[in-house]
Amino acid sequence: MGEPVKTHCPYCALQCGMAISADRPRITITPRTDVPANAAGALCQKGWTAAELLTNGTRLTSPLLHGRPVDWDVALDHVADRLAAVQREHGPDGVAVFGGGGLTNEKAYLLGKLARVALGTSQIDYNGRFCMSSAAAASNRAFGLDRGLPFPVTDLAGADVVLLAGANPAETMPPLVRHLTGPRLIVVDPRRTATARLAWLHLRPAPGTDLALALGLLHLAVAEDLVDTAYVAGRTSGFDAVRTSLAAWWPERVERITGVPVPRMREAVRALAHAKNAYVLTGRGAEQHAQGTDTVTAFINLALALGLPGRRGSGYGCLTGQGNGQGGREHGQKADQLPGYRRIDDPAARAHVAGVWGVDPASLPGPGRSAFELLDALGTPDGPKAMLLFGSNPVVSAPASSRVASRLRALDLLVVCDVVMSETAALADVVFPVTQWAEETGTLTNLEGRVLLRRQAVEPPPGVRTDLDVIAALARRLGHDFPADPAQVFDELRRATAGGPADYSGITYPRLTAAPQPPHPGEPQDDAPLHGRAEPQGGALLRSGAEVRGGGDTQGGAHRQGREETQGGAHLQGRGEVGVFWPCPGAGHPGTPRLFLDSFATADGRARFVVVEHRGPAEEVDEEYPVYLTTGRVLAHYQSGAQTRRIAPLTEAEPEPYVELHPDLAARLEIGAGDRVRVTSRRGRAGGVARISDAIRSDTVFMPFHWEGTNLLTNPELDPTSRMPEFKVCAVRVERAT
Repeated sequence: MGEPVKTHCPYCALQCGMAISADRPRITITPRTDVPANAAGALCQKGWTAAELLTNGTRLTSPLLHGRPVDWDVALDHVADRLAAVQREHGPDGVAVFGGGGLTNEKAYLLGKLARVALGTSQIDYNGRFCMSSAAAASNRAFGLDRGLPFPVTDLAGADVVLLAGANPAETMPPLVRHLTGPRLIVVDPRRTATARLAWLHLRPAPGTDLALALGLLHLAVAEDLVDTAYVAGRTSGFDAVRTSLAAWWPERVERITGVPVPRMREAVRALAHAKNAYVLTGRGAEQHAQGTDTVTAFINLALALGLPGRRGSGYGCLTGQGNGQGGREHGQKADQLPGYRRIDDPAARAHVAGVWGVDPASLPGPGRSAFELLDALGTPDGPKAMLLFGSNPVVSAPASSRVASRLRALDLLVVCDVVMSETAALADVVFPVTQWAEETGTLTNLEGRVLLRRQAVEPPPGVRTDLDVIAALARRLGHDFPADPAQVFDELRRATAGGPADYSGITYPRLTAAPQPPHPGEPQDDAPLHGRAEPQGGALLRSGAEVRGGGDTQGGAHRQGREETQGGAHLQGRGEVGVFWPCPGAGHPGTPRLFLDSFATADGRARFVVVEHRGPAEEVDEEYPVYLTTGRVLAHYQSGAQTRRIAPLTEAEPEPYVELHPDLAARLEIGAGDRVRVTSRRGRAGGVARISDAIRSDTVFMPFHWEGTNLLTNPELDPTSRMPEFKVCAVRVERAT
């Protein structure tokens, strides 16, 4: 067996470190202790069993054309010919491209280049639109920049209080919980999840009322004189309008809407306000709503009023879900973006990226449709007639998924790149078998904005190629020369991102592969937990707490966020660490572990309060559909389950979909534990096994979305800003299956 290769887990955005020793068919995984996310050597059940992804015998190993194995050149030629024919008849936008938040930065970048340069289509988006888009939109409008956690994840261990709104990391990313054992946890969730069971305080709002709860909490902060007035005056704008808007959100009204008792709301606000260090974190439960951007904004408003963002030891952050959910939304596979988190409708951004690509800026298309809108337009008179799909399984993961499947079937050409025969690949005209995590090299950007190199550890099966090879081969057949080597692609990505909000220009493969050097004696490390300190002692890099909280230094705009973190020698990121935090503009730059310490990435350097109003779920319960459905993940499975449902220990742990019901609801419906249950919404019908539990509200049922069926039910109503569908709440009817 060869030397262990240091790499990272194939699953969530924590990107836990692991070492792989491989001598097929035997592959051994060992947790690493040099990666801060899982520095204690923790892995979850999915990480420990990830080797089975490489050996379980369900891999695709030959291109398929209408279900028949064919040679690679035959399949590639067929696809290129059909794409050209579709565009001759229907124009450039006759072809669509759909990506995924699990693709490496290199793949996301080259996929965006394929769409904009080789195909000239505006019709590109990705499944990250279903995950983090509301938090990204809220962060951009409040701070001028979106990075899931604008601080190292290890900082959480030094907090006194952490509020988790709609996040269940004990199941979705268990090693993160090791960073949450010190703080008192306030968990906002309709269910008593595994995370809520760890909480000091559990707030259980009715589904779809998180925004009302956040408004009520901020109302209490103002009414009880808990606002950090010096911070608000010195570092923010817009507070007066928000304070005026709170008049309608007195606690008793909020209790009637949400079901959360006023005394618990008071406890939560006082704990956050009186803590020396505190964080407000949001997850999909708060974000996957038709008002998700406003919901996250309301929690950001609360954090700003308490003086948390931009202060070392405190802040706001989003717990990004997919493995490259952060990097995936930065480099051009999103409908409105170019590499480096640049806007595609910004003339300066278009000129810069076009210069790197060697094309006329005017040749680049404008913004296209968002993910669900793109899927819903496929095969329609005004929509794309062909689609290239990489790293996604929308037949399971998209809302109103039967509608999405029918649109995919309506295409003249569907091409899917995948590792296994997913539910979406089964509908494809052409399927390309591609490499997976440990069989290829590439970078990912984890939830804290740390760029990591996931190294190849094993050889792929014969007949399998990388996504980069597929993209480059199609581009070549369309008359363009694209690199396929990941290091070359990353080097081009670096140049394309230079000067952008997510600037990777100072990050290189040699830098990411260099052995971390230990810090000098007595030198603090940026990943060391803060252990309750509001600010580090000594050093010229950070102001004192009083200066940061009340300071009025608001000059500098978008490129000064985190300036204080990047000067001097003592805190150079990369000493004793793995990976590099963006922005990293230049070879001598240390990276930026903590954003906003000096100013926010807005034109005036101030964070923006934004007035928002609660609207409630897009679909309320009624006589015909009297129960709320909420959806989410479980410990044993990941995303659409295309990987984890093929791993024996994980399917043994969770073999099939289930419906979680409160005992009172189950009694009314005459449903017993283990009964087959049918759940019906206005869009479809799904089933599962009944689990009776008082962890769920009596007006709500829960279903995990890792199996085909759950998203037949969910509501595709979109957030007007982020275009996020309302996965987290819809009205259903529940009955025992006969």
